[in-house]
Amino acid sequence: MKDYLIALDLDGTLLTDNKNISSRNRAAIAKVRQLGHKVVIATGRPYRASKSYYDELLLDSPMVNFNGAFIHHPVYPKSFQPVHTPLEKNVAKTIIQTCEAFQVENIMVEIMDEYYLRYENKGFAEAFTLGQSPVEYGNLQQILQADPTSILIHPKETNHQQLKNLIHDAHAEFIEQRSWGAPWNVIEIVKYGLNKAIGLKRIAQYYNIPQERIIAFGDEDNDLEMIEYAGHGIAMDNAIAELKNISNEQTLTNEEDGVAVYLERFFSL
Repeated sequence: MKDYLIALDLDGTLLTDNKNISSRNRAAIAKVRQLGHKVVIATGRPYRASKSYYDELLLDSPMVNFNGAFIHHPVYPKSFQPVHTPLEKNVAKTIIQTCEAFQVENIMVEIMDEYYLRYENKGFAEAFTLGQSPVEYGNLQQILQADPTSILIHPKETNHQQLKNLIHDAHAEFIEQRSWGAPWNVIEIVKYGLNKAIGLKRIAQYYNIPQERIIAFGDEDNDLEMIEYAGHGIAMDNAIAELKNISNEQTLTNEEDGVAVYLERFFSL
């Protein structure tokens, strides 16, 4: 069998609800790699919040972070030219100003693997700092001096959709806006035109693997372009309806080892 490229979203897809990789998923991924297939992580998370899973799977491939805003090779950086596409600082500051008016729970501004917080250790921030302290926290409009990789906004549940609509109406030509799944009611913003498919396409070219031999797994709206791009776009059973509608196939939920179930069948493991 010719080599396939297998792209894995993390949250709600490869990971259980407890944010672990099950033994069955881990074993299936090890087996397909032994057969010569390439496995990559494509996530909205920063590298620092996905590195442990990359290491756990013993990967040696490029990866997609920040939904395509950072594409890089953690093991062989010289063989794969990294691509970092940040958001314009002035646009970011305007968005932050809007969030302040809505009195959001918290704002995290990421610049590669460094981050800045509006409020220290409040809301979703505790789950994604991984023991790393922010460079600074406080008034982000004053603090921000460089173009950010992404902005994470934790709005109040009562005005989540209103804030999304306002940001879209004001900045649609400059940004891509995504929502995270449970348990965090988070809005993620990156530069316009970025998505996981952009990164996956570049990695496929690196390995010289055609589109029809790409398998991608996902569950949320930040996986839409990747699932549509892949020759085999696989939606988890817990995926949003929009993703299921464009997928080629569906598998079981992230709690039922859906990734392993599909790989075992497809590759006759």
